[in-house]
Amino acid sequence: MLKLNNIEVVYNDVILVLRGVSLSVEQGQVVSLLGANGAGKSTTLKAISGLLASQEGDVTRGSIEFEGQRIDNLSPDEIVRLGIVQVLEGRPLFSHLTVEENLRTGALFRGAKSAIVRSDIEEVYHYFPLLRDFRDRTSGYLSGGEQQMVVIGRALMAKPRLMLLDEPSLGLAPLLVQDIFSIIQRINQESGVSILLVEQNAHAALNIAHYGYVMETGRVVLDGPAEQLRRNADIKEFYLGLTQLGERKSYRDVKHYKRRKRWLG
Repeated sequence: MLKLNNIEVVYNDVILVLRGVSLSVEQGQVVSLLGANGAGKSTTLKAISGLLASQEGDVTRGSIEFEGQRIDNLSPDEIVRLGIVQVLEGRPLFSHLTVEENLRTGALFRGAKSAIVRSDIEEVYHYFPLLRDFRDRTSGYLSGGEQQMVVIGRALMAKPRLMLLDEPSLGLAPLLVQDIFSIIQRINQESGVSILLVEQNAHAALNIAHYGYVMETGRVVLDGPAEQLRRNADIKEFYLGLTQLGERKSYRDVKHYKRRKRWLG
């Protein structure tokens, strides 16, 4: 469904951020993109959704294809109309609008009739019943978890075929993280929306993903089925726990990966 072919991304014509990144998302899959801060995960999503230009970034090599059509030369609105919708990190919403008004903005570009929009809002409330109770509340006064529900719901109003989620667990309490990821899984299973999920919470992400990629310093250093990654000893150590000395490891310090030379040279 989605295919990144050896892409490079440069900011301000100088800073090389992504270095030969290749990945794919199959129809109906949840694919997790893991990595520490600064690994290039958010940049990868913005390259797909066409938002790099707003930050003086550009795909300078390689290509991005959606269902066989090259999209790295399209504008963000053209990409949205193809069915790719990004939920940005930090839960940005129209804080002066109510919850339901925020949801309606997600459907504006579709030009749908009010009855259809109303039906779509009810579908969002099906996944997020709490938002029904808060529909007339000013969204700027919601908690972080409630705001995350609104931005995901707003993305659903665009009727996406592929949803790009950037750090949906950021700043949320553990119980809320569990709820949000459970809902993301239901959206995938019930609505058939394919999902590319950027996360630092590897445990939560791999629990709902079919496939995963690990990034470090702008490169993919490891990929495989989610179950395989969950069993990987180095993934457990670097993302799910600490060393015996209580110190985090870098992939460059793990001999297993040095021997395979997945990203060197």
